[in-house]
Amino acid sequence: MINYDPLWRTMQKKRISQYRLIHYYGFSPGQISRLKNNQYVSTHTIGVLCTILDCPVEDIMEFHMDNSENAFPDPRMYEELRRSLTRRDP
Repeated sequence: MINYDPLWRTMQKKRISQYRLIHYYGFSPGQISRLKNNQYVSTHTIGVLCTILDCPVEDIMEFHMDNSENAFPDPRMYEELRRSLTRRDP
């Protein structure tokens, strides 16, 4: 799961408010709402935030694996993919 908790800490540290993002940098209130609710935003939006805040992406977002992120509900699928990636062709 992606969460944007680091964004709010970085904004506080850099003294940039949500008001400023909306009124000076052209962010829509909807984008701010999506970030607050840890919903999807584009990589372009993440890049713009990194530029405005002059920080790396780690200061904007973090990733934590949870059941909703598990692309391999059947462990055999994961093992098969892992084997195929580690197989070396002569």
